[in-house]
Amino acid sequence: MEKFFQKGEWQFSFRHLFRRIFLEDWLTKVIALFITVTLWLGVTGQPTTERLRDVTLKPRVADTIEATDISVQEVDLLVTGDKRKIDQIKEENLIVVLDLTDVQAGDRTIQITSDNVNVELPTGVRLEEVQPNKIAVKLETVTEREIAVKVETEGAIPENFEVYSKIVAPQKVRVRGPESFIKSLDSVPTEKVSLENRREDFIAQRIPLNIADSKVTVLDTNVVDVAFRIGEKRIERLFTVPVQTDTGKKTATVILYGGRSVLESLKAENLRVEIVKTEAGETSLNLVLPPELQDKFEIRKLKVN
Repeated sequence: MEKFFQKGEWQFSFRHLFRRIFLEDWLTKVIALFITVTLWLGVTGQPTTERLRDVTLKPRVADTIEATDISVQEVDLLVTGDKRKIDQIKEENLIVVLDLTDVQAGDRTIQITSDNVNVELPTGVRLEEVQPNKIAVKLETVTEREIAVKVETEGAIPENFEVYSKIVAPQKVRVRGPESFIKSLDSVPTEKVSLENRREDFIAQRIPLNIADSKVTVLDTNVVDVAFRIGEKRIERLFTVPVQTDTGKKTATVILYGGRSVLESLKAENLRVEIVKTEAGETSLNLVLPPELQDKFEIRKLKVN
């Protein structure tokens, strides 16, 4: 080894090695290096920064809170990463979730940061900022309440007929939603029930409820049954009926309300007015109808003249 260094052969070996690595076939090696770098860039992609526009913004709130008004529905995202992966992103498929689970009810101004948003981006793509970075939002407490069901109908029943009554079961349903929405509800409507050419009683079963606002949810049931009473158009008719009182014979005025044809065929002599005494000694009037006409009429007036 001493002879090797004394003769300076190590210098020769180093120069020879350097020459072999860097100088011999240098053009081939440059081309190979160029190809290697090109392949590496092709695999890893070229880093870039781009803006994704009109991405849907969706607030996430606590179970007892509802976002009823938000000033911004879409935002722009500034992202950095592999250009090829960014180019594959479709803005319409992205959703930016804004975390408001710790925010109390009320009118709020929210600062949007990387800490309170979540968006699913491809691996190697990073979210830099969101624009606008500040929004106004109204948060309301969720409440429940029982609301009456309102029966909606369509179509015309035949002439000279009418709907006597509509009985819905259940009559009320429990609904859940933001406080202001629930307070403004007077009733919950049903889908429309057709009355076209209906001449007699029928029951419409499992009629869906029609809640127009997606923020209001029906808790108990989404369908109801409705019993319709349909008959001939009704009229009022006045009768004068004799009545025996303690002081002698008198007359009573009777006004009945019911189907036209039956009421027009009814005669005063078919009616009887009785004076009934209660256990307390009080008197009241009782109208006696023929058995076949029981429950056919509504008594609008019954009075001794």
